[in-house]
Amino acid sequence: MSIQYSKIQSFIKPLTPSIARYMIDSMIGEALKGHLDLLLLAILAEGPAHGYAVIESLRNRSNGTFDLPEGTIYPALHRLENQGLLRSSWLEDSARRKRIYQLTPKGQQMLVKRQEEWKTFSKAINATVGI
Repeated sequence: MSIQYSKIQSFIKPLTPSIARYMIDSMIGEALKGHLDLLLLAILAEGPAHGYAVIESLRNRSNGTFDLPEGTIYPALHRLENQGLLRSSWLEDSARRKRIYQLTPKGQQMLVKRQEEWKTFSKAINATVGI
């Protein structure tokens, strides 16, 4: 019996802090799917911003929970722009060119719609889990 247990034990990784962090990040990533558009629209409702400022604002407003890489944010910004929810322009008054994103009227309407959907969804989740 102990031989079988040791074989099983060799396949089970201990729950180290780095593995636990990965598991938490993975859970947040899964929960975030489908809600990133809402978050980006809400950030840009505050006013026009370049991509890195969007990333920083998202990180700051979520107290570090949504510390998302550029490889996640920029494709989403481009997709929202292609859908007509954002527009962008280049700012060249600094040492580097920056692409500035802002909500379009269609984007503002979508933000309101997604906020209402979120209220309904989160209310149902909270009621179900007892919060």
